[in-house]
Amino acid sequence: MPNEILLILSLIAIYGAVLLSFVLFGEKGLITWTVLATIAANIEVLILVKAFGLVQTLGNVMFASTFLVTDILSEIYGKKQAKQAVNMGIFALVCFLLISQLWLFYTPTEGDYVFPSIQGVFENTPRVMIAGLIVYAIVQRFDVWLYHRLWQLTEKTSGSRRKALWLRNNLATLTSQLLNTILFTFGAFAGTYSLDELSSIILTSYLIYFMTALADTPIVYLARRIHEKRKLRRDA
Repeated sequence: MPNEILLILSLIAIYGAVLLSFVLFGEKGLITWTVLATIAANIEVLILVKAFGLVQTLGNVMFASTFLVTDILSEIYGKKQAKQAVNMGIFALVCFLLISQLWLFYTPTEGDYVFPSIQGVFENTPRVMIAGLIVYAIVQRFDVWLYHRLWQLTEKTSGSRRKALWLRNNLATLTSQLLNTILFTFGAFAGTYSLDELSSIILTSYLIYFMTALADTPIVYLARRIHEKRKLRRDA
């Protein structure tokens, strides 16, 4: 199956899974997804593929889903819960980094055939995951701050807390994703790839993030609608 089709299907499946996590488990489901997504994205990012004529790393869609999660949490539950999700993601990354590095100290048996593959992946992981951890902590906190700052401005301008969701959602995500793309690409891959390759990765990653940011807005609206309907039923 072409990489382009796989990326589109991944976007649908991942965003659908975020919404399903919210529908089934509410706030806890979204925080759980953040933990899963931060670990998976930092492993996927080691894979370089070509799609839509451009070279790119995997993990972009998975990582973009963490911004979707914090936007839903911010919109429905507030800043405190969004920050909690970010903190849980940071904690999960630190734990996984330590655990995965511990695996490499074991001596496998002669009949083992998995260890070389594990070694090949996770010997290269520390720099990527450390860069991902630092950038994640900076960018996600910035995203939550900017989302609520924009919310204050849109509420003041429109006179309503409900209006201009699309504006604060997209501006916060697109700005944060640009910062994330630049910081993470250089932090994780400088010296590994040439400057031209790094530039290509930044360009393609941000193009994907741009599309995923636009695609996540309907999910935020839908999540808010589901929450409001549930609240009305509880209050009835």
